[in-house]
Amino acid sequence: MRYIFVLLLFASATAQAQLKNYMIGAKGDTLNRVDMQGLKQGPWVIHIDDVRGERGYEEEGMFWNDKKEGVWRRFSLEGDLIAVENYRYGYKDGKNTYFNYQGELMREESWRAIDPQNPYDTVNVYDLKDPTKVVGRQVIKIEPNSYKHGAWRFYNAQMGTIEKTEQWVMDKPKEKEKPVAIDDDLAPIDPATGEATVKKEEKKNLTKPQAVLDFEKKNAGKKKVKVRSGTTGG
Repeated sequence: MRYIFVLLLFASATAQAQLKNYMIGAKGDTLNRVDMQGLKQGPWVIHIDDVRGERGYEEEGMFWNDKKEGVWRRFSLEGDLIAVENYRYGYKDGKNTYFNYQGELMREESWRAIDPQNPYDTVNVYDLKDPTKVVGRQVIKIEPNSYKHGAWRFYNAQMGTIEKTEQWVMDKPKEKEKPVAIDDDLAPIDPATGEATVKKEEKKNLTKPQAVLDFEKKNAGKKKVKVRSGTTGG
């Protein structure tokens, strides 16, 4: 047992010897490591003091080759959790959650990080005449960064209810689908949007008045139908 303990001490000393800088935490673990190339590595704790009216904080998480990676937690200087953020390639990625200093949920953000080593994405190509129809896929180059992508929810901290929701697609607000005009007040309602819905076969008929539809149905199959235009004179 004593021999194993000595080996562990030797391994720890060897690892520390390969670091340019580091600090020892309260539990004896090695924190805030900087390797011989000057890159942040492993577990870090960052302390920010109050500055010009801005409240300070501490955050803790992992660095990989000088870039934040994985889950990072931010605390007030009093020790209250105020944020949980996710990182990839050094950029925000996925769901990030923020709280006020009373621990109440304030907002949820959704991000997408782009890999600097592979800054490409595949996007849909839409028909110019029908923007709802996908006619192909195209590979485009994207600047490596964090992009707003997905649902952003803003909460009433006291009530715990959602006050506002935003939908984003690569840093651009997601366009809402235009609702189809429906005269029938009894048309079915989409529970997700609260708007009236209509079947595809019904959409075709909504462009014509009911009187015209009845006329076409009555005279369907006839070779020729005389129609008065309503004009006067010769």
